[in-house]
Amino acid sequence: MRSQIQLLGLSIFLLFTALPIGAHVGSPDVFYEGNAGPYRLFVTVRVPQVIPGVADIQIRSESGEVRAIRVVPMRLAGPGSNLPPTPDLAAQSKDDAQFFTASVWLMESGALQVRVLVDGVQGQGEVSVPVPSFAQRTLPMQKSLTGLLLALMLLLAVGVVFIVGAIVREGNLEGDEAPSDARNRRARRAMLGTAVLVVVLLFLGKAWWGLNAADFQRRVDFFKPPAAALKLVDAHRLEIRVERTDIRSPAYIRLGDVIPDHGHLMHLFLLRVPQLDAMWHLHPDPVEGGAFAVDLPDMPAGRYQVFADVVDPRGYPWTLVGAINFSQISGKPLAGDDSMWSGAPLATPASDATVSPIPDGGHIVWQRPAGPLKASVPLEFSFAVQDKNGHPANDMEPYMGIAGHAEFVRSDLSVFAHVHPAGSVSMAALELAQAGLPGSADSVQTPMSMPMSTPMPESGPLPPEVRFPFGFPQPGDYRIFVQIKRAGRVETGVFDAHVQ
Repeated sequence: MRSQIQLLGLSIFLLFTALPIGAHVGSPDVFYEGNAGPYRLFVTVRVPQVIPGVADIQIRSESGEVRAIRVVPMRLAGPGSNLPPTPDLAAQSKDDAQFFTASVWLMESGALQVRVLVDGVQGQGEVSVPVPSFAQRTLPMQKSLTGLLLALMLLLAVGVVFIVGAIVREGNLEGDEAPSDARNRRARRAMLGTAVLVVVLLFLGKAWWGLNAADFQRRVDFFKPPAAALKLVDAHRLEIRVERTDIRSPAYIRLGDVIPDHGHLMHLFLLRVPQLDAMWHLHPDPVEGGAFAVDLPDMPAGRYQVFADVVDPRGYPWTLVGAINFSQISGKPLAGDDSMWSGAPLATPASDATVSPIPDGGHIVWQRPAGPLKASVPLEFSFAVQDKNGHPANDMEPYMGIAGHAEFVRSDLSVFAHVHPAGSVSMAALELAQAGLPGSADSVQTPMSMPMSTPMPESGPLPPEVRFPFGFPQPGDYRIFVQIKRAGRVETGVFDAHVQ
């Protein structure tokens, strides 16, 4: 009973407590597209703003063969990751039989998964969607509710004082017997003592509330995007560490413990600001002292916004955020999976162009949906790749094991999302999630073997199209970088979008 009361008190506290953050830098919702057995699904998980909290889940089936869908949240790795509780039945839309919705409680922060179980004409299927669960903000109490609770508290406090006085003064009198002066004096002393006790209890309650509020705020701060400490250690070598400006701050992440995410321990993005007219996608290596370092290529002078993606051993994705000023850098040529793009600055409002030229004379074409783009709407971003003759490209290759990468950046840098054909989930977390499915314990999932939005043939070139499930988290102007690989060259298309 006591534990239930404590949980109820904590839940009430979380509902009324206060600052927006984001582990994916302003884009907390999860978008995933892949296969649950024979069924292709597009899954959207709206992460609650406070934890514990209720996550809203939307699932669209590509076919009409699905009869029922059940969902259950659980840990991504470690204790409990293979012991799912009873799943909840998703509600099937009366107007659209291929659309399902559900609500589930996320009871803890960290690397979680939502397991989706499908029953349909072709039998059963199952897939797990990684979900980074974190408290995004604390919510201030409404002024009207504050006034009501204060009034009730004062009523109860004053009522207790007078009730104690009445008990002492008239507790054992008979009939119409009047209280004596001695009883009245004892009653006043009892009321004074009770008033003092009530004040002390209220003070202790306020202190308890403050401690819990501070503890919750620490948990909110823990999952804020960590600050990246950036240092140019010689003419062109950049070093990246996790910045800790306060010794009492939590150690957000140990860079020495991160795990590979589609072939690299860190994905570093440098964007020249404020124009967003140049972008580098690099892959630093670990160095001594729990840091990463990379030899920069040729870069023009300017101020650069830095986003560094890593994944911790539990499968939780982190994006380190920082900024640095460079003079003209004469560095090393790009090699391997490293890439860059430069071009026209982002216009405000965005131009909404749908064709982006690439260096060999070809184009990447955004097959943009009709009508205005709206925030908080799940979309499938589809891009066709053409050669210099305008024909579908026949030399597409996997880029770091998948069909392509996309980066969505809001003009004010409040949103940065590194997205893959499987969605906004990290590939490392997706591997952990799929490996934990029943029957998968002895198999090793790789990026090439996991369900992707763009089909991956066993041999030969990839299809000349790449798709990314995502949704703009807020209105504004965005720049979208689409990266693919053709004939051994990494090429980048850039698209601007105004979102209502």
